[in-house]
Amino acid sequence: MSSLQSLREKLQAASVEYQKTQLDLSNAVEARQKLDTQLAENELVKKEFALLKPENTVYKQVGPVLVKQDQAEAKSTVDTRLEFIRGEIKRIETQLKDIEAEAEKKKSEIVEIQTAIQQHNQPST
Repeated sequence: MSSLQSLREKLQAASVEYQKTQLDLSNAVEARQKLDTQLAENELVKKEFALLKPENTVYKQVGPVLVKQDQAEAKSTVDTRLEFIRGEIKRIETQLKDIEAEAEKKKSEIVEIQTAIQQHNQPST
């Protein structure tokens, strides 16, 4: 009965690890969605900046106050932010692939342990 107990303990540990992996996956997906939103917002700002004339004034919100900002500086800030967001999206995409691969590995491990438990529980003939 000792090996059955050992298999059950392995199954419990693998299940806990799988649940943790699923949580990590969920967090990574949420982070990816936030980045998508930020990317869309900043691309919209960049499009609006393209419509500006040199004489238009640009303001930046600092706390509750609007502060006049140089147009070129504002455009540069948005471009830098877009570059950063795209880099973060690539990083998260790689992380998602790694987590998905780990989840599949854990899932296979759980199936193997469950199969071993079922075989152990079958009466010998």
